[in-house]
Amino acid sequence: MTAVTELPEDPRKGTTMRVGVLTGGGDCPGLNAVIRAVVRRGTAEYGFEFVGFRDGWKGPLEGLTMELGIAQVRGILPRGGTILGSSRTNPIKVDGGIERIEENLAKLGIDALVAIGGEDTLGVATTLTERGLHVVGVPKTIDNDLNATDYTFGFDTAVTIATEAIDRLHTTAESHHRILICEVMGRHAGWIALHSGMAGGANVILIPEVPFDLDQVVKWVQSRFEASYAPIIVVAEGALPSDGDLITKDSTLDAFGHVKLSGIGEWLAQQVEARTGHEARTTVLGHVQRGGSPTAFDRVLATRFGLNAIEAVKDEDWGKMVALQGTDIVRVPLEAATGVLKTVPLARYEEAMSFFG
Repeated sequence: MTAVTELPEDPRKGTTMRVGVLTGGGDCPGLNAVIRAVVRRGTAEYGFEFVGFRDGWKGPLEGLTMELGIAQVRGILPRGGTILGSSRTNPIKVDGGIERIEENLAKLGIDALVAIGGEDTLGVATTLTERGLHVVGVPKTIDNDLNATDYTFGFDTAVTIATEAIDRLHTTAESHHRILICEVMGRHAGWIALHSGMAGGANVILIPEVPFDLDQVVKWVQSRFEASYAPIIVVAEGALPSDGDLITKDSTLDAFGHVKLSGIGEWLAQQVEARTGHEARTTVLGHVQRGGSPTAFDRVLATRFGLNAIEAVKDEDWGKMVALQGTDIVRVPLEAATGVLKTVPLARYEEAMSFFG
């Protein structure tokens, strides 16, 4: 691992543009592909210099940097995680945090910043843009819940991993005549549950957007057994019963005010087993969904995002985020991506319901 360096003084060299790059929030397959594309095009085509900020917003907040050039991005395309490190540091919640970032960027001679992250990371980027800093955003989340882009990289990988798990659960469910529940990520949006559930042939899919009726879930499960098959239920971590509350790990919050979700799968297994008399087991995929090598789709999408992000830097088109719309990469205002979450439309969920039970 590259060592963290101390904040250097007056590093500017001539008139070459110096670009900072950071990755914030949860790690995501495809982050390294973005970094690689940004550095490769920026160096080869525009002669930019790059500074890597370590561990999300903690980097510019505390002046934690690493060398970032062609040598550092060789061979990282298929690697999961991020060579820059990440964190959920929220400088807005730190006393004088935004001012410290501004001071550190000035000391480092940073002309522009490429921020790669989800709702929280890009929310901070939006605040910095409003204060006059030169920021370009790249959307990152396995949940696919950022607005103004059809897909985010990492989502396809997460769905592929979840689908493979569901395929495997089918065989053991049938062998033991059990109810098997697969809990996937999705705090406020059920895109992973919807896509993996449909691709994996789940008999019930539960998402945060549509509170579920436990009695109806039990009917779907019993219907499956009556057809001589064992049921598979896919549930997003943020799903909740129509007459209940979110299942949380504890009452603590992260730096962006999010509660720690955990346990809806186990709770559901206990309820369904008690009502049907059939044994129910839960598999929680958790961080397996965001780890490992990205799919080919995510490698290509992340690469295209990186190439177009540094193009926006070259054009000095600040306060924008690159986005996928159709098959084209376009630029949208940062606030368009973070103002409203992109959730599963009811019509999409109703398509999946055709296969319930």
